[in-house]
Amino acid sequence: MAQILDPIPFDDKSTALCCYVNSSSKIQVVRVTNISNWYFERVVFPGQRLMFEANIEGQLEIHSGSMASSILEDTILCSRLRIDHIEESVGEINSDLEFSGESSSLSEMQPVHG
Repeated sequence: MAQILDPIPFDDKSTALCCYVNSSSKIQVVRVTNISNWYFERVVFPGQRLMFEANIEGQLEIHSGSMASSILEDTILCSRLRIDHIEESVGEINSDLEFSGESSSLSEMQPVHG
């Protein structure tokens, strides 16, 4: 996903694709504030899913409230919002199965007719 306004000021090794879902009934403003030389802020509507790239050390602040005030409701580590590590985990499981020989025994199984 392209960060058009504020490019990420760090290398690809420390970045992660993240996903946050606003499961509340309120409009929220989310910010990553602890990364120097980078500003990330977005409005997230109720039920909306926000996908973004961020440093895994980042902290996503969740703000809600009215026009006159803002309440910090939560702070979530970007490493907990990662979605790209799921694919890596699935790949590791598949390679472990192939290495142990379990995948070949699974493919040789025949259906039982009854």
